[in-house]
Amino acid sequence: MNANNLSRLQVHYRDAVVGALMQEFKYKSLMQVPGVVKVTVNIGAGEATQNPKVLESATAELARITGQQPRITRAKKSIAAFKLREGNAIGVMVTLRRARMWHFLDRLISVALPQVRDFRGLPRRSFDGRGNYTLGVREQIIFPEISYDDIDQIRGMNITIHTTAKTDEEGLRLLELVGLPFRKA
Repeated sequence: MNANNLSRLQVHYRDAVVGALMQEFKYKSLMQVPGVVKVTVNIGAGEATQNPKVLESATAELARITGQQPRITRAKKSIAAFKLREGNAIGVMVTLRRARMWHFLDRLISVALPQVRDFRGLPRRSFDGRGNYTLGVREQIIFPEISYDDIDQIRGMNITIHTTAKTDEEGLRLLELVGLPFRKA
């Protein structure tokens, strides 16, 4: 990959974060340094069982935000209380890797998260035990690609950042150095 295709955040990771993590955790090899592998963005649209247009607009919005065509997620089992049958379309998701992942993370950190009203930082407790971090976004309009006039309803989404970190401590430090704005401890 040539230097012209690298995002600003990817260059920062390569030049500053890797060295800082090697010193801090006393890694002996570059291969031990944790990195970001992929980012998954998911919009749950349970109301799509009654109104199929919801799924179409969620797909269009997620494609505009991520720059990649989302795939439709389907129910794994039937739940009568929710009027849900196995195989019903209930959401859309995108998995971003490599350059698209770095560009999305850069936009998330520098453009979208500062748009959140009363933002005081991300909670530190949303790690899964293996260094992966999930954050919930309540409104899709924080992304500059989405125009407030073009949306039919406010939708939230889950963004999961998958890392190669072995522990939550390593994952937290990696994401802090990358630039995710966590709350002060």
